[in-house]
Amino acid sequence: MKPINKIFFRLKMEDTMQHQNEYLTEKQVAELTGRAVQTLRNDRFMGKGFPYVKMGRSVRYSLDEIHDYMKSRTIRTTDA
Repeated sequence: MKPINKIFFRLKMEDTMQHQNEYLTEKQVAELTGRAVQTLRNDRFMGKGFPYVKMGRSVRYSLDEIHDYMKSRTIRTTDA
């Protein structure tokens, strides 16, 4: 099972509500989403990708915002 599946299965919907204000490092987001840390850095530089918070030199991502961002990119397929 991929890392993203393990994490999302562990975070049930009711658990997500408890983690709304949790902030993650870029390494944690990379593990959660399966994207490379360098890809996250490139996305920030290009002004795209996940919303983030910059505190001094530290970058943090809101778990709630990551979840919302991914849900907003859901593609619905039609059954044949």
